[in-house]
Amino acid sequence: MPLILQRLLHPHLATGAPHRVPAVPLTADAPPAAAPPRLHPAWVVVFISAWLATACNVPLWREVAQLPGQGSLRGWGFAVAFAFIVAAGNAALLSLLAWRWTLKPAATMLVVMSAFGAYFMLAYGVAIDASMLTNVLQTDMHEAGDLLNGRMLGTVLALAVPPLWWLLRRPVQRLSALRHIVHNGLLLAGAIAVIVVCLLLVFQDFASTMRNHTKLRYLINPLNSVYALGNIATKPLRMDTHKLLPIGRDAQLGASYAGQAKPPLLVLVLGETGRSGNFGINGYARDTTPLLSARTDLVSARNAWSCGTSTAASVPCMFSHLGRTGYEARAANFESLIDVLHHAGLAVLWVDNQSGCKGVCDRVGEIITSQQKDVATDAALCPGGECLDRVMLQDLDTRIAALPAEQRQRGTVVVLHQMGSHGPAYYKRSAPENKKFGPECTSTSLQECDRQQVVNAYDNSIVETDQFLDSVLKWLAARDSKSQTAMIYVADHGESLGENNLYLHGLPYSIAPDVQKHVPWITWLSPAMQSRTQLATGCLQHDLAERRITHDNYFHSVLGLMDVKTGAYSVGLDIFAGCRQVAGVGKAAG
Repeated sequence: MPLILQRLLHPHLATGAPHRVPAVPLTADAPPAAAPPRLHPAWVVVFISAWLATACNVPLWREVAQLPGQGSLRGWGFAVAFAFIVAAGNAALLSLLAWRWTLKPAATMLVVMSAFGAYFMLAYGVAIDASMLTNVLQTDMHEAGDLLNGRMLGTVLALAVPPLWWLLRRPVQRLSALRHIVHNGLLLAGAIAVIVVCLLLVFQDFASTMRNHTKLRYLINPLNSVYALGNIATKPLRMDTHKLLPIGRDAQLGASYAGQAKPPLLVLVLGETGRSGNFGINGYARDTTPLLSARTDLVSARNAWSCGTSTAASVPCMFSHLGRTGYEARAANFESLIDVLHHAGLAVLWVDNQSGCKGVCDRVGEIITSQQKDVATDAALCPGGECLDRVMLQDLDTRIAALPAEQRQRGTVVVLHQMGSHGPAYYKRSAPENKKFGPECTSTSLQECDRQQVVNAYDNSIVETDQFLDSVLKWLAARDSKSQTAMIYVADHGESLGENNLYLHGLPYSIAPDVQKHVPWITWLSPAMQSRTQLATGCLQHDLAERRITHDNYFHSVLGLMDVKTGAYSVGLDIFAGCRQVAGVGKAAG
């Protein structure tokens, strides 16, 4: 062996040191495992973005697969380009958050958000926008509990655990501040470049698809949720949310109050998740409203439409003077119908068996049944802590008597906000004696049930509403000797029951199916109230049966019925005004 090689291999020979073979221990520990190499932050962004664009966007790609022409080569090209656009959009977002202390938390948040979003879009066919997130943020614990199930847990774990496990086990390179800025800037520029190139390649198809299939934009996960959260967060920049503008401060009571022998008593039943087409009184094939249908003194408007597709959107809108278009475009919040009635000097009471009045009764106050210990413990009406709507009639006389006497002598308006047919646990919304249709779906994962079982459970909740409304009418009739009574029942929005694989409600109004917007509207006037208002039930039945009305009419119709004079009132939006004029009474002031 050449000398130089010997010295390289055996350096001890170069010093003349004796050759010793190193001792080998009898039991040697395994060498420590090599630490995984540190990843550049850009690779974390790329991997997470790809996972979000693929696994977490199954609802989007399922919808894309159903587009016309998707089986062709051009269709596949569009789908691939769309996928790159979504992935690049995620990467652009993450590039803004890819800093030393924020990358992993931001990626984790987006993955978890996407997992939950994907579940709800898959399970119920919902789309995510600002209105949907607002509804989620205002959901109470009982409603949230109804949505929890094993399928949700499995879906969220399957979509969130793999990328998060990988992310938590991979160390990330630490870059200097300058290198972070440069690399994040390049990553953002690269993501934008990918988006631009892909758009140019399929621009005609992309523009046409987004225009004709607007639901797709609400399915791009998690960018849909990020955009919606941004919309909610920036709302104070678009409107003054701290200012409440007055409305109806000029309100006065009309001539009908002069020398009245008995004050008016109006009950406004605010329905929840009511589908007009599933009410027997409106022509539904099933007799879901036997008690209401047996009466001849009701006015059912079969062509009524909601202001929104969720409680959070509809309730403030229907109690507003602005109407749907004006409400959505408002630059500030206004007082509500409840405030105007109070300004006029009437007694007002809000009883809530749902998730609150959404701000419309804040200046008057509300009684929430779930917070009344003596009520919530009623085993018959509140099984499991969730009360049937009939519980709102308990102690109602006592609650009204607690209102100021001077106001009660003028007149009283009571609002009863139902739990109604709130899903997905429809089977909880009816008492055993009202379960007329079976078998019911008893799962909150509605897609696990046969659709007819879902419909059965929902229809039973309408039977329960029928009994509740009949109980309200009997309660009012028992007070005819002291008051001139009336009732108006209107639901806040409708519901999807599996049509086109859609469940629940809350889709953006522009793309929501009619079943989420077509609502029941039922009016009852006692003979004394008909005489007081010069409104004949027969005239209203003829005039309103098929006439298109909307929540835009609600504010003005209630004021007209209660003979409240204010500049905020519009006779053209009062659904009762036509019959009042037929009866020989001139147009109301305002």
